Amino acid sequence: MRPELNPGRYVFTTVAGGVPSGVTPVVTVSEPEGLTLVLRQEDAEAAGLVYDYVAGWLVLRVHSALDAVGLTATVAQELAGAGMSCNVVAGFHHDHLFVPYEAKDRAMELLEALARRCAAGVA
Repeated sequence: MRPELNPGRYVFTTVAGGVPSGVTPVVTVSEPEGLTLVLRQEDAEAAGLVYDYVAGWLVLRVHSALDAVGLTATVAQELAGAGMSCNVVAGFHHDHLFVPYEAKDRAMELLEALARRCAAGVA
């Protein structure tokens, strides 16, 4: 699984039109209500975008097939067992997890332990 923590604070926000000039989101999701953007907190603040969730961004550095069964559920169950929310985005190559910023280090510990158990055939 090889979890890796990206530096910085990331936020979820929404805009009515396209991506504002000067903003470089790490994730976009088009919804009927607007365009969701996940971006660095400082970029959201510089653009005057409103947000209320600040997250740490973890990447699972294993190449996960988009049709694989169980990885997301296993990770979510591990974090939920510790009372931690997790917003998952599947990229073409990796899964990306956004967890509460203050819990990011604990999330890394949990996922590293899970990876060790899986490697040992104990998970």
